[in-house]
Amino acid sequence: MNSAADDGRRLQNQSANQNGNGSLQGFNSQSLEYVENLFSDFQRDPGSVPDEWRRMFDEEINGNGASHANSTGSPFPRRSLFNPPGGRASAGDGSGIGDEALHLAGLQERLDQLIRNYRVRGHTVAAVDPLEQPRSEPVELDPAFYGFSDDDLERPMSTEWFGGPEVNTIRAMIKWLQTTYCRSIGVQFMHIDSLRVRQWLQDRMEKTANHIKLSREEQIRILTRLSNAVVFEEFIQTKFVGAKSFSLEGAESLIPLLDMAIEKAGEDGVQEVVLGMAHRGRLNVLANVLGKSPRLIFREFEDKDPELHVGRGDVKYHLGHSSDWTTASGKEVHLTLCFNPSHLEFVSPVALGRLRAKQDRAGDREGRNSMAILIHGDAAFAGEGIVQETLNLSELAGYSTGGTVHIIVNNQIGFTTSQTDSRSCTYATDVAKMLQSPIFHVNGEDPEAVAQVVHLALDFRREFGRDVIIDMYCYRRRGHNEGDEPMFTHPVMYRAIKQRPTVFEGYLEHLLSLRGVTKEEADALIESRRKDLEADLAIARRDRFIQCVDMLGGVWLGFHGGHVSKADNVSTNVAQSILSEILTIQTEVPEDFKPHPKIRRLLQARREMAEGKRPLDWGAAEALAYGTAVAEGTRLRLSGQDVGRGTFSHRHAVLHDYDDGHTYVPLQHLAREQGPVDIYNSPLSEAGVLGFEYGYSLDCPDGLVIWEAQFGDFANTAQVIFDQFIASGEDKWDRLSGLVVLLPHGFEGQGPEHSSARLERYLTLAADHNMQVVSPTSPAQFFHCLRRQVLCRWRKPLVVMTPKSLLRHPDAVSTLEECADGGFQYLIPDQSDCDPQSVTQILLCCGKIYYELVRERAEWDRNDVAIIRVEQLYPLYTDGLRAILSDYPEGTPVTWVQEEPENMGAWRFIRCRLGERIFDQYPLSGLYRPSSASPATGSARSHRLEQEVLVARAFDRH
Repeated sequence: MNSAADDGRRLQNQSANQNGNGSLQGFNSQSLEYVENLFSDFQRDPGSVPDEWRRMFDEEINGNGASHANSTGSPFPRRSLFNPPGGRASAGDGSGIGDEALHLAGLQERLDQLIRNYRVRGHTVAAVDPLEQPRSEPVELDPAFYGFSDDDLERPMSTEWFGGPEVNTIRAMIKWLQTTYCRSIGVQFMHIDSLRVRQWLQDRMEKTANHIKLSREEQIRILTRLSNAVVFEEFIQTKFVGAKSFSLEGAESLIPLLDMAIEKAGEDGVQEVVLGMAHRGRLNVLANVLGKSPRLIFREFEDKDPELHVGRGDVKYHLGHSSDWTTASGKEVHLTLCFNPSHLEFVSPVALGRLRAKQDRAGDREGRNSMAILIHGDAAFAGEGIVQETLNLSELAGYSTGGTVHIIVNNQIGFTTSQTDSRSCTYATDVAKMLQSPIFHVNGEDPEAVAQVVHLALDFRREFGRDVIIDMYCYRRRGHNEGDEPMFTHPVMYRAIKQRPTVFEGYLEHLLSLRGVTKEEADALIESRRKDLEADLAIARRDRFIQCVDMLGGVWLGFHGGHVSKADNVSTNVAQSILSEILTIQTEVPEDFKPHPKIRRLLQARREMAEGKRPLDWGAAEALAYGTAVAEGTRLRLSGQDVGRGTFSHRHAVLHDYDDGHTYVPLQHLAREQGPVDIYNSPLSEAGVLGFEYGYSLDCPDGLVIWEAQFGDFANTAQVIFDQFIASGEDKWDRLSGLVVLLPHGFEGQGPEHSSARLERYLTLAADHNMQVVSPTSPAQFFHCLRRQVLCRWRKPLVVMTPKSLLRHPDAVSTLEECADGGFQYLIPDQSDCDPQSVTQILLCCGKIYYELVRERAEWDRNDVAIIRVEQLYPLYTDGLRAILSDYPEGTPVTWVQEEPENMGAWRFIRCRLGERIFDQYPLSGLYRPSSASPATGSARSHRLEQEVLVARAFDRH
């Protein structure tokens, strides 16, 4: 190795070693900041620096005549202390340091900064945009900014700390850096805090110049995947002119990208991949990745079976699919593409919830054997808040899946909105910088760069178990859909797009130049695929085409949806001795565990409940429901804000040691063969977490999966999940869910945002037995309701209006016997001793107002008023109501009483279902607060006044 390189290496590896007098011994590149500070002190007061440094600074200024920035504006002068003129030595000052050594130190310092800036800023000039829109080059990537002379650029330097040959010139290093960070791949990774992670990425990228060497077989495979993608889109556009397909044209590299990702994941031991994506390119992915038969897709375009989809089903580009993939080496990977509505990014947490359920079932807690791939659009990734919520879940214990591969299909436009109008940040992916993960920007017209990024991303995920982001720059060859004209709003952009060849044509030209393939071979790929699609189309157009029926199987075998029947009635009884035992165990803690003094008293109270010495409150009955289910082998997953303790401090399922804060979960210690128990306090997110839990429930039909809102009305920030997934998933996609949603509800003077869980919204969504909506009024009712949800094979989402004040209401209690016997009551008849034949008025109600009505009736001795509770609002048990009302004289007026305003609550639902005369026998009226834009008053005293008037009117006292 030459002497200059040896000097560079020696100076690099030395450490600063100034002695107490500030001597020059051991000076190296790491000392430069120290020297600069000394020089600043010298400029203010020459006498403030040691003598030898003062002499050197004097010589530097007097000898060079300059200590200022050079003409380029660089703070690094061409001829200064760090770049002295040739031929002058400073050895005479006694330091032993010559000009050459100082010059090398200066070069090394400036080169270090240039290299770092390429790592930090190289992505800003990377050629990632296939449309080649101009980008400004930051000055810190210009060698002139650092004062390098032509001689400096030709100087050999050591590169053992940098990728490439061990020795190279500065000019060659800059070229290497440009190839690594500024070619078809731009990388953002220097925001990552961990030095180990950054060095791992640097090593992987710089040693290969961010380039992968592909075999001919691999190149042909990429070309084949591209040809499949291109031919499929061309075929659709030709055969179904004007039909919406949301084509992948312009972004066909997504198909080989997914192909390589699945192949590599399979080789790395991944056996299951869950995918989520929006509609753009979905049909292409279904046909060319998921293996859905094109004849099924074509039949959907033909739309020849309208009678099969009356009032149900979904458009073809929202549908999901599952299949088994066999890698080139024979390994099996199961693929699942989630069904998705038009609400773009909301499928992301759903897909991750599904994956986490699969991982929990398989014991794959680190995500080694399964992974998720989420495909995003650029406008949605930057614009939808659900993206941030989903990213935030990635490193949390209750929601992590071992790292998600995010792929942004960057069309550089959103519908008709330009990038400058759709985000305030530089990249669509900037929100992902909240994670300690790299972001790879790659030119979608360079399939081999895409291959490099895929391999690097999958290796990063395997190494660190974190999310990784691939931002594939491409374009949208057509408008937002096939009937849209993009030239109206983006004429310049679309003139450029029209000039672009397909990715297949571009890559073919590249391979032809390398003589890696012949034109005849490429033509054969195209022709073969076209023939296959023609054959599929012919079959799809047959009148006697046989549709495939998607039957429930796997973990869903034995469960069913549809309408509930008497066969779905199950016994929820548990022997009283078992109930006592399970509740008692939940009051026991290890000897070295010290609960908070108030928690100790709570545990003692529950112990007395277990012994039958006091009635069960709501928290105890809930603990029994969970405990009995878990003891029978059911998995329990409870998630939401503050669920460990409970918003209203009633649950205390997770106990905290009073001394050191470590936790103990009694439900996890019931029996040796019990089911798993996971209780997670969620981040302050509704849509993301609820979507995750819904997804979890899709792959955990035999578990009790629960999401609880902090207050019921907070669920409205997750309304998309309710509307597009929970309420309609079975109707659109034949997908069942047994998710339980707990929504604290009740008017207690806490203001507009802490009173109503918006019961009316769920009743509006309820139809065709798609979900259950209940409002239990006693602990035993809640106990039986939860157990029914676990034991019944009829799987539907369950929305529960849970109480707040009733959690500690002295009358809202139950006995062990009520949990041991009986079951969930859809309606609860009047519990008073009044003679039904003497009743002059019947009150129907649900929720906590029942207790206020009972108190008012007792206070005024109104034994002529019967109070009936409707515990399950949907499906409404009308046969049971008919049986209860039959005890009362025909014509007895029935009044529905609710706390909510007239336009809220259950009143309009009840009136619509029961009519003005119930069963043509009992006139129906309603009692409620006046219609209002807001659910409740913000004044506690006004609330009490309103409530008193409402309850009094129920008994004709106001």
